[in-house]
Amino acid sequence: MQQLLLGIDIGTSACKVALFTREGRVVSAKSAKYTCSYPNPGWVEQDPAVWWDAVCQAVRSVLSDVDVPPEAIAGIGVDGQSWAPVYLDGAGHVLANAPLWFDTRSKDACRMLNERIGEEEIFRVAGNPLQPMYTTGKVVWLEREAPEVFKIVEKILSSNGYITYRLCGEMTMDMAQGYSWHCFDIRQGRWDLEMCKKLGIPSRMLPRLVPCHQVVGQVTRAAADQTGLAVGTKVVAGGLDAACATLGAGVIHAGECQEQGGQAGGISICMDQYKADPRLILSAHVVPGTWILQGGTTGGGGVMRWMEREFAQYERSIEGKIGRSSLEQFNDLAGVIPPGSEGLVFLPYMSGERTPIWDPNAKGVFYGLDFAKTKGHMIRAAMEGVAYSIRHNIDVAEAAGCEVDVLRATGGSANSLLWTQIKADITGKDFIVPYSDMATVLGTALLTGVGVGMYKDFEEAVSLTIKEERIHKADPGRWDIYDKNYQVYKSLYRDLKDLMGR
Repeated sequence: MQQLLLGIDIGTSACKVALFTREGRVVSAKSAKYTCSYPNPGWVEQDPAVWWDAVCQAVRSVLSDVDVPPEAIAGIGVDGQSWAPVYLDGAGHVLANAPLWFDTRSKDACRMLNERIGEEEIFRVAGNPLQPMYTTGKVVWLEREAPEVFKIVEKILSSNGYITYRLCGEMTMDMAQGYSWHCFDIRQGRWDLEMCKKLGIPSRMLPRLVPCHQVVGQVTRAAADQTGLAVGTKVVAGGLDAACATLGAGVIHAGECQEQGGQAGGISICMDQYKADPRLILSAHVVPGTWILQGGTTGGGGVMRWMEREFAQYERSIEGKIGRSSLEQFNDLAGVIPPGSEGLVFLPYMSGERTPIWDPNAKGVFYGLDFAKTKGHMIRAAMEGVAYSIRHNIDVAEAAGCEVDVLRATGGSANSLLWTQIKADITGKDFIVPYSDMATVLGTALLTGVGVGMYKDFEEAVSLTIKEERIHKADPGRWDIYDKNYQVYKSLYRDLKDLMGR
């Protein structure tokens, strides 16, 4: 019987589940959508129970889609969105909704901690600045604003850690998700108990740290009944979605870089030495002994989803007639607009912004509108704005001592040939698109395969599974016009920063 690997991705808008062969071929892939709630300004939440329900639905759908017995699955891995703490009591029950990575409710709590402990001292331990998007501030916010809940919290898990717990009953924290806590010593890969005290976080709440590919348990009878999986199937710890996507793009050596084109955007540069910059995000890679220096933005593929939702009513109405989806039609409209969108510039700060400006008050902006501009101009400017944010992060990373030559594009945005070419032209870097457009869940399957012994190491896993579909060469003839708009892009934020803050 052929042995297979199951990868589960807990994203912001959906859970994706895929079954892979050892060679990385997709046997079946399904997804189940869910939504965010926005109960107050700056708040973005999801009920972790919804994630589990989506996992059960998608796994059952995958298993029923193919004639494969669940016993053929050699191992299961889960990746998940970052900075979404799941609060559990002593019986493992969820106590509150999980605030998501772009939730900014903890602004005041973070400012208080930075002033009391010192930004430099926090950064020395964590390798990351204390910002409201991270887990730390959200936990401190819970203590201040909901003390009756905080006092009965026994463990706090990551998004994928919670699903792993539901599968096998073990409460763990994979090394790649550790960076979301500022009491995590990212150099040593361990909890810093002295910083825990300074932050006011009881050490009992911190789960056991494990390597991402380590087998942490087996599917329980209860989980098997709900998912259709076989009792006793091995479950590995899993990892941060961005790190798994980095592996799934084939990025495992120092200097290689993955570009993330999911709901959020950003880059992940693989390093074999510790390098931190407060303007960027540092996490352990899912590959032991390496780190990834990340640029994480709020305006990735979500920008185009928002554009499509609000401005594609006509395109949706004719999809069936012309055989092209609304997003494909958007590409057509943007494709006839000249590079630089004739001076229209977009700031993609649709939910504040993370790196490199770290401003929860930042706002999305279209600059340069006039009567000559069309919907096509706005679509292309939105694409270009996301690409400017990537260049901004690359500039900061290179200033911090990282070399970035070629980027490997992943996520839904990589399916757009136009958008990927725009990113190449604006950054001046070549973009490689791997064959699979499911890099995140594939990366999760690969680390699972290493954990259960299907691959001897990560080198073998990547060499057997990662194929290049196409390459986008940067066009130097477009550099000047894009560079001019890029300078406007940066100036707009500098000039509007104080106004946004008010």
